[in-house]
Amino acid sequence: VTVVVPFPAGGPSDVIARIVTEHMSRTLGQSLVIENVGGAGGTIGSGRVAAAAPDGYTLLAGSMGSHVAAPVLTPNVKYDWQDFAPIGPTAHSPAVIVARKDFPAKDLREFVAYLKAKGGAVKQAHGGIGASSHMACLLFTSAIGVTPTLVAYRGSVLGMNDMIGGHVDFLCEQSVSVSQQVKGGAVKAYGISAAQRLAALPDVPTAKEAGINYQMSIWAGIFAPKGTPQPIVAKLSAALDKALDDPSVRKRIDDLGGAVPNKQERSPSAFATYVKAEVERWAPILKAASQPAK
Repeated sequence: VTVVVPFPAGGPSDVIARIVTEHMSRTLGQSLVIENVGGAGGTIGSGRVAAAAPDGYTLLAGSMGSHVAAPVLTPNVKYDWQDFAPIGPTAHSPAVIVARKDFPAKDLREFVAYLKAKGGAVKQAHGGIGASSHMACLLFTSAIGVTPTLVAYRGSVLGMNDMIGGHVDFLCEQSVSVSQQVKGGAVKAYGISAAQRLAALPDVPTAKEAGINYQMSIWAGIFAPKGTPQPIVAKLSAALDKALDDPSVRKRIDDLGGAVPNKQERSPSAFATYVKAEVERWAPILKAASQPAK
């Protein structure tokens, strides 16, 4: 079974997919092989799975970026969320605002003041139009009324590497992808989009603590092509559910600053309802936030 991750290796979608599919492989007695197909905010890999045979042998490790943001923000996308059969969610994760370790601001208030003063001179990395890293920073910068210079990459992990190297200034990325770099001191974290501080990053304040209205949770999940037979969907969903109940899987996700979805969220029908609600909630927000300032 091929599980397409529509972003490069090492990014948040890739990390979570590898954790859960490793356990699913044992349950199913079938190898689940990750294939990274990055580019265009996740739409290249997602489009490939949408067009694949609905036989359960090609799956997608999708996300809020690929299923909610990209169809709104990326021109000429040839799919939408209804072109997939949801299997179940894999994790929720707040966004973390991180910058190169020598960025001059000492806290989030100073960081916002710096962005407002410097504007387009500040370089913001993201993993492609519609990727969760693009979406997370779009909502943050629109909340504070600034327009930095955007630098796009084929995946946020590539932007992170350039930021560590000092070539770009900041990005907004899921905690599951940046917590280790923050703990290791490779980057400087200014704030998170959660309502409360994360146990994995207890020293990083919430945006709310700095008086900024910036809250969001980025989700990831497994999808099959539309038309996949219900027994196959049910079998894959049961294997995913078992993986998310495993203490070692839960600990790995928790340690990265993510959260395992609640039991009632995990069925294919519950996940489909959730994705539909997310599309309806975020589409107008994203359209408005992506409009150039007048």
